[in-house]
Amino acid sequence: MHDLFEEDEEGSQEEPAHDADDAARAADGDLDHLPHSNDEELITANAAKEDWISKVGRQDREVKGNFYRRKADLFLSKTDPDASPMKRKGADHSHLGYQAHCVVDGGKARIILGVLVAPFEVTENKPMLDMLWRSAFRWKSQPRRVTGDSAYGTVQNIAAIEKAGIHAYMALKGAGQGRPFFGKDEFAYDPERDLYTCPAGELLMPRTRNVARSLTGYRAKAGTCEACSLRTQCTTSKTGRQILRHFDEEYVDRVKGYRGTFLYEKALRKRRVWVEPLFAEAKDWHGMRRFRLRRLEKVNIEALLIASGQNVKRLLTFGERRPKKLAQAAALRPPVAIGHEISRAREHRWSRSWRPTRAFFNGLTS
Repeated sequence: MHDLFEEDEEGSQEEPAHDADDAARAADGDLDHLPHSNDEELITANAAKEDWISKVGRQDREVKGNFYRRKADLFLSKTDPDASPMKRKGADHSHLGYQAHCVVDGGKARIILGVLVAPFEVTENKPMLDMLWRSAFRWKSQPRRVTGDSAYGTVQNIAAIEKAGIHAYMALKGAGQGRPFFGKDEFAYDPERDLYTCPAGELLMPRTRNVARSLTGYRAKAGTCEACSLRTQCTTSKTGRQILRHFDEEYVDRVKGYRGTFLYEKALRKRRVWVEPLFAEAKDWHGMRRFRLRRLEKVNIEALLIASGQNVKRLLTFGERRPKKLAQAAALRPPVAIGHEISRAREHRWSRSWRPTRAFFNGLTS
């Protein structure tokens, strides 16, 4: 043990002594210091952030598509300007509404780690990464697997999750399945030669490269497609069939390799039990089917209160048991007591003893 903590005399260096010049520089503000809440630079930096958490789910009106226009860009509600038109299944008209996004810790406890309410026009895949990183940072957790339905399985989301060393167990939706032609999955990609092979055995070579959209276009020769016997099932273009491939689509191919494995199939099955019942519980028992407040800041507060109530219910079901995961214990940790007592509070009487629950709460605060 003495050798383990023995200092290296040759490599050790003495720290320089602080003199009066250091104190003078500290007084002039040259040394680094932590900003406070009234710091103008900090306020400006936070206002310039582009993540969905900082924007409270607000849509960026400056970003517009080339082939479509959002209806919310043209129409605005005087009652609730932040809400956007949404249409329920089977309804013949639209109404204003929001969409709630939740991050749930998988397992029997099903603890809600994060909630964000955004206008209905914001698609589900956009705030996913910001919510995932914030939940991992806030609760100091290191997720090993992330699962979601096909709405979250975009190339950008899958690539970012896989690059972080997390398995993206996402349900994938094949490109071009809604068209009467061969889908993209029916074309075999060769990563070594960087080309596609069509169902007829012809090769599609890389022809175009769009850096702005991070896409590479693979196209067959026009004469080859004209003479092909499967042309009616493949394309009607005079220039030949084209396949677009994202720069990071290799990570999507990796997720495709997860199909059929035990963990991948189990995650997709468990997602229906982990997440969907929580939304049904919030709508049927906690009034989340229709928000009582208006504007994004207030509906986010209401959604956070509902999620906190759901977490408290799961906390009470533990009884004498403790949560098995650190993220569950952190999310269920009660607030620090401030010393104020509630006077004239009626004593709660029930047949079940509350001593185990009190001991559990006291153990968390210690």
